[in-house]
Amino acid sequence: MTSTTAQTIPTTFTTVAPDNWKLAIVVGLVVSLLACLILPPNISFWIVGAMVAMVAMTFVVNAYHRHYYGGLLVSPAIAVLVVMNIFPLLWSLGLSFFAYQSNQQTIRFVGLANYVKILTDDLKAPENWANLTNTAMFVVLTVTAQMIVGFLLALMFAKQFPLRKYLLILVLTPMMLSVVAVGVFFSNYYDPTFGLLSYFIRLFTGEQFILMDNKAGAVAGIVFADAWMWSPFVMLLVLAGLVSVPKYLYEAAAIDRVSGWRRFWSITFPYIRGLLMLALLFRTIEAFKMADLVILLTKGGNGTMTISYHLIRIANEQNKTSEGAAISYVMLFIVIVLTNLYLYIANRRTEGA
Repeated sequence: MTSTTAQTIPTTFTTVAPDNWKLAIVVGLVVSLLACLILPPNISFWIVGAMVAMVAMTFVVNAYHRHYYGGLLVSPAIAVLVVMNIFPLLWSLGLSFFAYQSNQQTIRFVGLANYVKILTDDLKAPENWANLTNTAMFVVLTVTAQMIVGFLLALMFAKQFPLRKYLLILVLTPMMLSVVAVGVFFSNYYDPTFGLLSYFIRLFTGEQFILMDNKAGAVAGIVFADAWMWSPFVMLLVLAGLVSVPKYLYEAAAIDRVSGWRRFWSITFPYIRGLLMLALLFRTIEAFKMADLVILLTKGGNGTMTISYHLIRIANEQNKTSEGAAISYVMLFIVIVLTNLYLYIANRRTEGA
């Protein structure tokens, strides 16, 4: 019986071969660094891109020669991931260490100056910490409202009652709408001239009601709109845990005459605790990035400017690309810290259980 297995010729580090990925990485890094240091940015950009393509092709050839067909099958997905996610992240990270504006052609290396500027509360950028404080306020208020309302809705829909299916579809509708549609709806709803809220209060006071006239009202309006839109998301996650609780546990608790409060903490809560934590994580991350509702409802006025909206204005309106990139990576760091804190608490609860 003859063997048809292909023989591969072993290559050393210095062997010039189309499958020598180690040499390709070294050559690509050296050529890319030299191009960035010597050549203009518009030329070095394409040279670095060519080096990345060369390294990628070397990996593909190496996988083909060594019969790593699984790697070849996932290589298109990896390529899309690199082009659409990893490369923009690395590119924006590099820009955060330069002084660069999108409306100018000059670029200058400044190191950590952009990070020092946005993290120090001086006369140049005192609004950064104020915007970050506003963001933290919105995170606490909106996530708390969504968790409470979503949890109560889940408890209600966990039981069977007439028209439950149709009412559930109605409650889920806000989550299916675009943020722009929700923002336009609530801007009309809060309108002091013809808005429903002002009309209802005018019946008792005889005067127009301007909700967005002060910070408290503007914050309340944004929190209510965000909670109205995303509380159904929390409800869905909690409801999935509630319907998974075995019925015989409740039957056994009823036979033992266990109180409703004890049934909730001993039977119901352990099944929904993980889903509650997951909903808390998702909504905290999304609330930290809040900008769209603020733009549509207040445009950042009355002390409602968030760090995400500030980032949009810095990068797009003022063309401070490098400073905007630095702010975005500070936000990314905060989100990573919050995510790891959630995972730490979740693991501790799992070990304790």
